[in-house]
Amino acid sequence: MGKINGCIKCIFIFFNVLFMILGCVLIYLAVRATAMAVQLSAFGMPGLGWSWVFAIGVLGVSSLGIYAACSEKALVLKIFAGFMGIGMIIMMIFGIVVAVQRNQTKTIFYSTSSELAEPYMKEPSLRDMLEALQQSMKCCGIVSANDWGEEIPNSCECSPSNLGYGGYSSCKTRPQGTRGPQQVFAQSCGDVMFSVVDIFFKIALGFFFGFAVTALLGLLITIFMIHQVQRNDTGGGIAMKGY
Repeated sequence: MGKINGCIKCIFIFFNVLFMILGCVLIYLAVRATAMAVQLSAFGMPGLGWSWVFAIGVLGVSSLGIYAACSEKALVLKIFAGFMGIGMIIMMIFGIVVAVQRNQTKTIFYSTSSELAEPYMKEPSLRDMLEALQQSMKCCGIVSANDWGEEIPNSCECSPSNLGYGGYSSCKTRPQGTRGPQQVFAQSCGDVMFSVVDIFFKIALGFFFGFAVTALLGLLITIFMIHQVQRNDTGGGIAMKGY
């Protein structure tokens, strides 16, 4: 008869197998991403060292968890519990950093004034890029339509027919003292860009805090298994003396 409850042991091994598969998938993605990064290194593509560390860490720790449950050794379980505790802290720190970065990015997007956007509007390449963005994202200006000065381009023109269903924006009358379309998109491109960036921030937050909660559950289950193993070992020792 094993030292650990059979049901808990099976559940523990099952979830560690899932994380081992996840680790293999992450390593595969890291290989593909590294190959792409090498090709784009001339364009300043950032390094992917942390992705390799994370992928190998998930694979290694899950393998250790499977071995710890199968061997039913208190020392190995304690080592695994230590990794779970460290992983939980690291994931919480990363999650907090992402949350802070999200708030800072949101502040930058929503506190930017038309005066700060004016230097960007003087660059012809950025103006062309913004016009293309306005047509595709149904928005006008970085902060507002006033960013274009007295001449608002046709890419800001808004009508109920080109909004479509479930669009980001609505129509409003162009600012007074300006020339161009009578109706322009009400939402700025800065708002639309942040809404897109915010999706990635939310995914990252869910990822890090999800892993933190998983590590906490793994730590609690491991502590319970350590207690069962030590109680079994202590009981076995007393039984041998009595015999």
